[in-house]
Amino acid sequence: MAEPGHGAHEWLSLEDPDEDRTWIFDVTFLLSPWTCIFGQGCQGVLTGPAPELVQGCCSYGAHFTGDEDVARVTAAAGTLTPEQWQFHREGRRRGVVKTDRAGVTVTRMAQGACIFLNRPDFPGGAGCALHLGAVQRGARPLDLKPDVCWQLPLRREDETDEDGHVSSTIRQWDRRHWGAGGQEFHWWCTESPEAFVGHRPVYEELREELVELVGAATYERVAAYLAGRSSGPAVALPHPAVRRR
Repeated sequence: MAEPGHGAHEWLSLEDPDEDRTWIFDVTFLLSPWTCIFGQGCQGVLTGPAPELVQGCCSYGAHFTGDEDVARVTAAAGTLTPEQWQFHREGRRRGVVKTDRAGVTVTRMAQGACIFLNRPDFPGGAGCALHLGAVQRGARPLDLKPDVCWQLPLRREDETDEDGHVSSTIRQWDRRHWGAGGQEFHWWCTESPEAFVGHRPVYEELREELVELVGAATYERVAAYLAGRSSGPAVALPHPAVRRR
């Protein structure tokens, strides 16, 4: 594990035997006890603390990664019922996708947040309607939600060199990855002690998401290495970025 200190991370590099690719993993984050605390102290991503709104990172329209992402989410929206989705009527009437002023395709907003976000007073339950619908039918939420939503707080970055070799990095999603807008967030979970309270390391907690990002074979190689790292008597420490002197 990396030495304690702000911004200190340890990385694991693996060559892919089936592709001209190197995988690079943020060991520090994958071994940390980060967990989503939506509705349990999450302050949201507005310019001030707003835990009472229970919006999490859904205060803005989700950015799509491409046409396939749009098509999948649009189809998923068509399967939701009024009991699962607070803005079902509006979504059916206006659609769930729009292009913003910058020409970026995003989910439509409804009453100040993503159209899929059920509010705390909704009888069907607060949170993402797509997530709720998936859970209720026994499906994986990542099969219904926009790519950016199910991937958070993980981020995959691919770089191809002049010889065609690909380096793929799996890391924590920091506020800087949102661009200039991220600096306006009052709070962000991967840099806040409140979110590092899980009972399992991230690589176990987010197994399905990691398998989707890197494939089952690569995940098993990484998981075996990380399990070996965490099997000793040492007590797990929180993420270095949130350790206090």
